[in-house]
Amino acid sequence: SITAGGVMDVNTALQEVLKTALIHDGLARGIREAAKALDNYSFISCVLKRSDVCVKLCTFVCDASCLKTFLVDDNKKLGEWVGLCKIDREGKPRKVVGCSCVVVKDYGKESQAKDVIEEYFKCKK
Repeated sequence: SITAGGVMDVNTALQEVLKTALIHDGLARGIREAAKALDNYSFISCVLKRSDVCVKLCTFVCDASCLKTFLVDDNKKLGEWVGLCKIDREGKPRKVVGCSCVVVKDYGKESQAKDVIEEYFKCKK
């Protein structure tokens, strides 16, 4: 959601960035695709589910390569954000598959959401 001052919050920006990257074939979804992307050094940032066994390995690799990471609490929400679900007639997600790791290889296009995420990572350092 966009706050009263017209500024987008980080979670909304993340959802928009993931959706745009998905459209432009810029996501590696799931631990296997993420591992391949991390191995090939073809990445920009990584989104991980908190407290998952596989994520500890990804976190270690991301930290070692100075990769920007963003942690989320719910793997079903992450799966929904990256298109691992079916959309019903009302536009609601159904049959959502959980996802523990997503690597952004290409943002797709410039947007306010991308700027919000980059500013978040600058402030996080």
